[in-house]
Amino acid sequence: MRSGREEDRGRESGGGSSGGGGGPAGNSSPNTEWRFNQTLRNVQGLLKGRSFPGKVLLTRKSERLNDPVTLEQSQDFERSHLDDEFGSSDFGDTPSERSIQGSGNPINNTRLRSSSMNSEGTSTDGQKSISGARATDSARLAKFTKELSVHTVILEKLRELSWSGIPPYMRPNIWRLLLGYAPPNSDRREGVLARKRNEYLECVSLYYDIPDTERSDDEINMLRQIAVDCPRTVPDVTFFQQAQIQKSLERILYTWAIRHPASGYVQGINDLVTPFLVVFLSEHLSGNMDNWSTADLSPEQISNAEADCYWCLSKLLDGMQDHYTFAQPGIQRLVFKLKELVRRIDEPVSRHMDEQGLEFLQFAFRWFNCLLIREIPFHLVTRLWDTYLAEGDALPEFLVYIFASFLLTWSDKLQKLDFQEMVMFLQHLPTHNWTHQELEMVLSRAYMWHTMFNNSPSHLAS
Repeated sequence: MRSGREEDRGRESGGGSSGGGGGPAGNSSPNTEWRFNQTLRNVQGLLKGRSFPGKVLLTRKSERLNDPVTLEQSQDFERSHLDDEFGSSDFGDTPSERSIQGSGNPINNTRLRSSSMNSEGTSTDGQKSISGARATDSARLAKFTKELSVHTVILEKLRELSWSGIPPYMRPNIWRLLLGYAPPNSDRREGVLARKRNEYLECVSLYYDIPDTERSDDEINMLRQIAVDCPRTVPDVTFFQQAQIQKSLERILYTWAIRHPASGYVQGINDLVTPFLVVFLSEHLSGNMDNWSTADLSPEQISNAEADCYWCLSKLLDGMQDHYTFAQPGIQRLVFKLKELVRRIDEPVSRHMDEQGLEFLQFAFRWFNCLLIREIPFHLVTRLWDTYLAEGDALPEFLVYIFASFLLTWSDKLQKLDFQEMVMFLQHLPTHNWTHQELEMVLSRAYMWHTMFNNSPSHLAS
């Protein structure tokens, strides 16, 4: 068995690479109003009278751009025009899932993803439901239905639609397609899923369901570390504290680590399994996730969800495996690019952080390691991951822009803090009351900055 296992391990070891964004350096300015004013001015030339996926209707009242624009003013401008432009409609599992859907037009063949802003209901349960996503209008829902109903799904079209959020009940199937786990051809899909699920069970039997006497010392230590980390995974979500869920997490993580010896298990990968578990179990469980129970699941449903999580995790990490190899060089590279991007977008806050001696690795390493799962309320994670998975192979590059937008949400606040205060603030960010509206704002700014910068490869060259 030993030689067979070693041979199998070698099959899935591999590396990944991450690309850099690009763009012209912005002009430095000590004025705290500079960031959005400069951003809006730069983008104005791109969007002659069109609405941008950031929901900033840049030329609707173009004379406003002649005056300084603060971050707060631009947000008020966005909200007021959204109320005028767009209506809301329902879909999903709960009545509180309502949203306002924006629109975007192609510019020079560039894909524009129109983000939506969530119109929050009064129900806390609704906000924290499994959907984790805002609703969409009936026309957009019809587009999803049309794309999924064809014999062979065109993944590029599906990515364009999914970037702005996926209807919750469609999310399991769409995530499988976006990750390349389920084939686009509908005739092959059921057979491929059945085969891959059986393959996962065989791997569990071969690697996990064996006595410790058949494991190496390193494997025993790795399994013990995984067993310690599973109860710590998303501790504020009670569903993940159920014994069956923790056992599923343990099987998935250990099996993945054994079959990917280039990285093995790295703390943080346990967080990356959780969105997949929630989404794939949502096919069998309904209502508020706080009320879910594994007692309502059959062994087959649990096994299928586990297998789907395993294969989708593998697909996700195939493109960023050097994030989790020794010394995690992929993450270190992206942290450096994040620092450079922040310097170009918001020179005042970048200078302040330098003056205080704050290193980006001190806070951003965890962001890249866990893909922000520990930084935002869990009910928003699946919506964020819709965008992640829609980016496909370009995700590592785009993470830099998302995290820059996330950080600069608190630009003004950070400039008032000293080193110790910044460290404490960034480790405990005030996101616990965030709604879809704040998340969509982060994604919109990220897309806007990426569109501005990505035509100059030297922009973030390391």
